[in-house]
Amino acid sequence: MTTGTATTRVIGWIAILTTAWVVVSAFFLTPADVIQGDSVRIMYVHVPTAWIAYLAFVITAVASGCSLVRKHRTLGFDRVAGASAEVGVLFMAMTLITGSLWGRLTWGTFWQWDPRLTTTLFLFVTYVGYLAIRRVDVDPVRRARRSAVIALLAVLEIPLVHFSVVLWRSLHQEASVLNTDGDVRLDGLMLFTLFSGVVAFTLMFVWLVMHRQRLTALSDVERVVGLDASIAARRAEHAGGVRAT
Repeated sequence: MTTGTATTRVIGWIAILTTAWVVVSAFFLTPADVIQGDSVRIMYVHVPTAWIAYLAFVITAVASGCSLVRKHRTLGFDRVAGASAEVGVLFMAMTLITGSLWGRLTWGTFWQWDPRLTTTLFLFVTYVGYLAIRRVDVDPVRRARRSAVIALLAVLEIPLVHFSVVLWRSLHQEASVLNTDGDVRLDGLMLFTLFSGVVAFTLMFVWLVMHRQRLTALSDVERVVGLDASIAARRAEHAGGVRAT
């Protein structure tokens, strides 16, 4: 077993154990909210997935920028960017789903065209489009350059999403932890469980990105080998045709 594989397994096991603790604490140990009741338990998934999605998209942008600057390592950075974006889209989907469930319990409906919800959906669609564009070009180098530009533009949407509850009148509540007045509106165990959720999903994110970028590397090698084999076959056919003539 290689060092990389061992590290991945350790991260995976820690993520599983931390997630198990979050589940137990969220459902059986933390109290219900005075106003929201038991629906507040959705927060232990909703908030961490949103923050990890932000983190994933920022990493995609940073890796994309590095792929443009460090040209001799373009493909390595691009694979990390693509893997991070894929996992980020997964977490953003979880954010939208859990947010819809919370909205049904709190507002009485699964969806409102609220500024926070609308901007979050737009961010999700943007990165789905980014992933679609990555599949258009089979050449890894052209894929890296094209998708890097899009990633650097798409990440600018994150501040708009985060501050949408401040910029516009929104049904969505403001931050309970990272708010502007510094007042943390959670008791000790609720805050610790929420923090544990962020840790658990961060570890899960790292584990998934490590696996996904390895798969992308293997896919790139397969494409290059297949392309080289195809070119060699065409040249052989052409050479055979010339000799026959």
